[in-house]
Amino acid sequence: MDRREDYQAGNGNGNGAVVALSRPLMASQRLRLSPSTEHIPENYDDLQLEFSPSVFSSLERYLPPSMLSASRNAKIQYMREILARYLPEGERIRVQRHREHRQRIISSYQPLYRELYTLNPGKFFAQSFIKAVGDNTEESLRSIISEPSPGVYTFEMLQPSFCELLLSEVDNFEKWVRESKVTIMRPNTMNKYGAVLDDFGLETMLDKLMDDFIRPMSRVFFPEVGGSTLDSHHGFVVEYGKDRDVDLGFHVDDSEVTLNVCLGKQFSGGELFFRGVRCDNHVNTETQPEEILDYFHVPGKAVLHRGRHRHGARATTVGHRINLLLWCRSSVFRELKKYQKFFSSWCGECQREKKERQLQSVATTKQ
Repeated sequence: MDRREDYQAGNGNGNGAVVALSRPLMASQRLRLSPSTEHIPENYDDLQLEFSPSVFSSLERYLPPSMLSASRNAKIQYMREILARYLPEGERIRVQRHREHRQRIISSYQPLYRELYTLNPGKFFAQSFIKAVGDNTEESLRSIISEPSPGVYTFEMLQPSFCELLLSEVDNFEKWVRESKVTIMRPNTMNKYGAVLDDFGLETMLDKLMDDFIRPMSRVFFPEVGGSTLDSHHGFVVEYGKDRDVDLGFHVDDSEVTLNVCLGKQFSGGELFFRGVRCDNHVNTETQPEEILDYFHVPGKAVLHRGRHRHGARATTVGHRINLLLWCRSSVFRELKKYQKFFSSWCGECQREKKERQLQSVATTKQ
């Protein structure tokens, strides 16, 4: 049975297969459910690959035992065939054209603040956040976070000076776009305002943010959705208020883990509302009372949650609100998810169905 699945277009993903494969995709090719913890992956940084080199390094630990000792080229081919299932050929061509368009923008755009393009934790982040992630223990991380609802974590993250610089950089980029009459990609299919940060050179900085800060946190709080294997991202800002997007409808993100940080400015309204985590089969099911959460944005404060945590944003009634979002993805999790039917480790509805089956089984046994 062919396991190929089409990838949903319009999500702003910049990591797609663009090289023709030398042989047809084989449905039998798949990853192991558990990684080979003792295996040391190859280094792929020296190659021009259609996906990020870190994606191949992450996947390699999940290759079948017979492939672990194969040549690097053989491993690459095997992993390419798996990864290419995410994107049909037409979408791969679209992604390649977007990459070329991005390179043209980066080669022409002159940054306003070059210090933003290299991650500098001491100047970007709150000291409490730096120390907690640096200590790298669950205890240290929990010391700085609040969990107002299961699976939603909030914490102080960005310094006000960084927020101001990033807002100015985005304004400068949008001004350059208008003057140059360059077409840019908006963050996703739901937001008509904002910008993809990767498109004007911030991709490397955001990769470091994901690798060095978000993945260590996700390893602790979201291991069941690939938190320890995050290997690609989509980074962008969204804008709400007068003459901008007003609100955001009920949805799930195209991510395993989402980081959402308010940058400012002065505003009222715009609170996030959360309504429970769901898999594809249960995305439209009812919300349980314990899953309801309304969260009010505070500049510099971050929200970290699963991408499948259903949420939306209420209307920004006064002023102008801008948020930084980082959708973090795991190619390992996405591949392994294809082999599963139930997700009781993270889907709220799958958990309830499992409990109902257990209760029915106990009742039947008693009868």
